[in-house]
Amino acid sequence: MADNNNRQDTPAAGRIRRLGVWVWGAATGALGIAFVVGILFWGGFNTAMEWTNREAFCISCHEMKNNVYVEYRNTIHYQNRTGVRATCPDCHVPKEWGPKIIRKIQASNEVLHKVLGSIDTPEKFNAKRATLAQHEWDRMKRNNSQECRNCHNFDSMDYAEQNRRAADTHQKAFNAGMTCIDCHKGIAHTLPPIEQHIGAPKDEPAQLPAASNPAASAASR
Repeated sequence: MADNNNRQDTPAAGRIRRLGVWVWGAATGALGIAFVVGILFWGGFNTAMEWTNREAFCISCHEMKNNVYVEYRNTIHYQNRTGVRATCPDCHVPKEWGPKIIRKIQASNEVLHKVLGSIDTPEKFNAKRATLAQHEWDRMKRNNSQECRNCHNFDSMDYAEQNRRAADTHQKAFNAGMTCIDCHKGIAHTLPPIEQHIGAPKDEPAQLPAASNPAASAASR
């Protein structure tokens, strides 16, 4: 028994034991530091995301304060009898984390145009209004008007409370697989002079991007 204890307490065994304790301590410490750093990074990143997701920030960085924001303030989404307000991010930034990150990256292109001054006056902005609007309509079409449906749940609609035309149109549209933006263009901003094939034809309607224009796309096939 004494010989076994002597063999276990040799200098080599002691060094190995101390090395094991050091490695364990270093690994535990590194994991602890990584955990704390991860929390701080995530907290800072999420704070930055939320800070840039405010209406005040949107207005400061995008060419909208004297254009579409003024129009929006005169709509029911800005002020209404119930006090329920839909802000810029509510309509233009997805709530889901992945789509939100993608949308934020896309928005960097809009900031670039602010820096370049391509839409920095009402005249320049209105000259591109139809194209800019169509890009957003296309985005909402692709995600099935997700931002609209965050507040307006189809399953919760009480058709008895809607007027006859709205109730009939909504049910037909839903059954046909249509989405909100198919009909509700211009709901919060001035509608560009585009041809919607409703009522009398427009005089000199704005030309939309070829890829987004159904008639042009069909003609190119």
